[in-house]
Amino acid sequence: MLVLGIDPGTRITGYGLIRSEGSALECAEFGVIKNSQSLPLIECYARIFEGIDEILKGYDVSTVAVESQFFYKNARSALKIGEARSAAVLPAALRRIPVMEYSPTRVKKAVVGIGAATKDQVQGMIKNMLKIKNERMLPDASDALAIALTHIHALKYPELKD
Repeated sequence: MLVLGIDPGTRITGYGLIRSEGSALECAEFGVIKNSQSLPLIECYARIFEGIDEILKGYDVSTVAVESQFFYKNARSALKIGEARSAAVLPAALRRIPVMEYSPTRVKKAVVGIGAATKDQVQGMIKNMLKIKNERMLPDASDALAIALTHIHALKYPELKD
């Protein structure tokens, strides 16, 4: 099974692919889709769509896992993230690849064991669990890997919930 995790953002969208066979986990790829602050938002969404589409062309992904949108204090921020999220999952939807959603708290619990874990704690656990050494990894990419790993754990341990 190959799971693509996506941490959507208008300026930086993280992605991470994890292959799971039995109890073995392997990081197939990770990275970010970066958009300049000067780029119009509509162009950012197009670049996110195209970037995820290219990843899906190169891999036989069985499921896409994405962080569910949580409530923001600023409605404009929530709208922008929602639009980025839509652009990120649309390539999977067009291919009829299942898309699963996980809350930020569930992702942190699945990876670190506590729902209030920091980004550094999540990244440290991801690097350890997937044996990623000496890699410069942006938090958005480690968050995406954590989301993919959460889906793998959800399949193996369905009794674990938020």
